[in-house]
This record gives sequence, structure tokens and C-alpha cells, in this order.
Amino acid sequence: MMRKRIYHMFPHQEAHFERKYRYQRNLPYFAKILANMDGKSGEFVTESPVKNGHMINAKREIEVGIVVNGIDFEPLSRENADQIIDTIEPEGTIDFRIALKYSYLDEKYDRISFRGDAYLVRVSQEGDVLTILINHVSGIKRTDCHRVADTIIDELRRGI
Repeated sequence: MMRKRIYHMFPHQEAHFERKYRYQRNLPYFAKILANMDGKSGEFVTESPVKNGHMINAKREIEVGIVVNGIDFEPLSRENADQIIDTIEPEGTIDFRIALKYSYLDEKYDRISFRGDAYLVRVSQEGDVLTILINHVSGIKRTDCHRVADTIIDELRRGI
């Protein structure tokens, strides 16, 4: 059974990021790539959470969700991707939520979490054109929307 996967509260203002790409695959493949991004992490340099101008090395971990019933997001991961992908049309529009969780090691090497960022990602495919819209919806934007898009495109190019 195919489900409509459009979030009813997606922001209607101008997107923080919008770009079109040539794309030879379909939306189920795109969802599979995002599922494989779930749980990945990397390091980056950012200002300390106490905002004293001190820069720290922080860890950024990705959590991916896909809209369900137009009102909520369910986790999208390698473990559940196949069941979810079976409900996705080859073309159309799908909304995702990407949450970035941040943490760092303190002087005692204890991992300390701090406020992350969340993004709503709308993906539309018509023929060989893929449009990605990204809106930052919570957090202080330690990661720019274009960086989120670059990560997605890099993963698409890398493939499964």
C-alpha cells in the first residue's frame, strides 16, 4: 500500500535551502540512502555550548525520520528501510526530518551532549529532476542547511 508522505506542517515560507539536481534513480532509492545515513557521525569544530568564545571539537550524529500519516515522523534506518521503501512511489514528494545530535568530550573525557539542530527536508522528483528543500526548524544552526544538502548529495553519489 502506497502512503502519502507529506508533512502537513512543513514551513510555507521561503526555504532556507533549495536546489535542483539531475537524478537518474527514484524516490525509494533516495529513501534507502537516507536510511543508510542514520546513525553516522563525524567531528567538526564549533563554539563551546557555554558561548564563551572557546572553540571545541564536537561530534555530530545523524538521526533520520520519514513522515507518516502527514503528522509525525518515524525513524528511518537500515533496519526498517525495506518495509518503508515498499510504501514509496517512484516519483512524487516525500518529507524527511534530519536531526543532528551534538556532543563533546570534557576535560575528564566524559561525553557531554548539547542542543542539536533539526531540519525538515522535502524531496520532490519529476522525471530526472530532483528538488531538495531544507528548512532549519530547531536549534541554533551549528550546521548550515547547505551542509546538510551537501552530505545528502555526497551519500547519493557514493551510493549504497
